[in-house]
Amino acid sequence: MKKTILLLLFSLFIGFANAQDDKIKVAFATSLGFEYKTNYTAAIAKIMEVYSPASYEINLRLGWLHYCAGLHNDSKKFYKIAVDLMPFSIEAKFGFIYPLSLLGEWDEVANQYNAILKVDPNNSYALYALGMVYYNGKLYEKAHKCFTLLVNLYPFSYDGLHMLAWTNYRLTKLKEAKLLFNKVLLIAPNDASSLEGLALIK
Repeated sequence: MKKTILLLLFSLFIGFANAQDDKIKVAFATSLGFEYKTNYTAAIAKIMEVYSPASYEINLRLGWLHYCAGLHNDSKKFYKIAVDLMPFSIEAKFGFIYPLSLLGEWDEVANQYNAILKVDPNNSYALYALGMVYYNGKLYEKAHKCFTLLVNLYPFSYDGLHMLAWTNYRLTKLKEAKLLFNKVLLIAPNDASSLEGLALIK
């Protein structure tokens, strides 16, 4: 008798779980349709019908949709939940950076890029973006570390060489800056920024 009851309860649980999965799939599909039409309010409302604070996918989606809708504080809230649910997720951290950047929370932006680099130390986009945060904040020593690692990974790539050149210039490492600006000109012969840098050094 007990075995029969347990089997019945298990069957009911499986049926409920499958029904919930189907409901979530429909909600996501409908939400995507609304997003395609840039109706972000409706896209958000559809996902909220199946909201679960324990669902990484739902919170990630809501972070994105609120960002698209220009609701950056709400976007930040949902991305934060997604990051907390999956601490090693790089995609959630990159998403989290979108609203943080528009809200001007640069210290937290830097924290998220550093968190990405702890998981993926050679992530070239994170290295470049973090370097730019530091450079724009006039934290040139920190920017130098980021751009140096980037150039070690990609020794003949415009972005890394260009920003490492300017960072060296800001640190008055003029010999290094000149060498790097000239390397940039091998990639982009008429690069105005590098030509400007060389003119300043002369």
